[in-house]
Amino acid sequence: MAKVLVLGANGRLARHTTRWFLQHDDVHLTLYLRQAHRLHNPDVNRVTIIEGDVLDPGALHKAMQGQDVVYANLSGAMAQQARTIVDAIHASGLKRLIFISSMGIYGEVPGESYRGVLDPYRDSAAVIEASGLEYTVLRPRWFTHDPKVDYQITQKGEPFHGHDVSLNSLSDLIVRLALDPTLHVRCSIGVSQ
Repeated sequence: MAKVLVLGANGRLARHTTRWFLQHDDVHLTLYLRQAHRLHNPDVNRVTIIEGDVLDPGALHKAMQGQDVVYANLSGAMAQQARTIVDAIHASGLKRLIFISSMGIYGEVPGESYRGVLDPYRDSAAVIEASGLEYTVLRPRWFTHDPKVDYQITQKGEPFHGHDVSLNSLSDLIVRLALDPTLHVRCSIGVSQ
């Protein structure tokens, strides 16, 4: 059974992806968020909910015990959170991290200039990329509610192309990344439709 720790579990993408994970009988989820009362446990046999702050190294390290994969879906003090996550993963002996960032952090979206708004995402991606972990940084376009699973991937250094991407597509990719530890390892990938 794959054990996945979801950081920032109350975020829109994380909640959506939780449902996708639970379509697989061989997955156990630990949902980690600052205010646990905000989530209803969708399956008490396969889901554990933990209240905690990603910036609390002790609580985060404890939550990582026995996990196989860490999936981080965060906002706020991104670089500081990324450093805390990387340190806790190293201390826990884990290796696999899936980290949600944003399109445009490398100036890869033709015709767009996002300036300082993406600095936190760019800085956190740099922390992850220097970590030595088996990471995948996802840089999605804006989310849609299109029911289709249809996406394309661009690698770091390639111009970003395509349109906004569905939550279903992102959730499908995140689950695939979590269940296949060799998929897109040490890559920063753009995701669009």
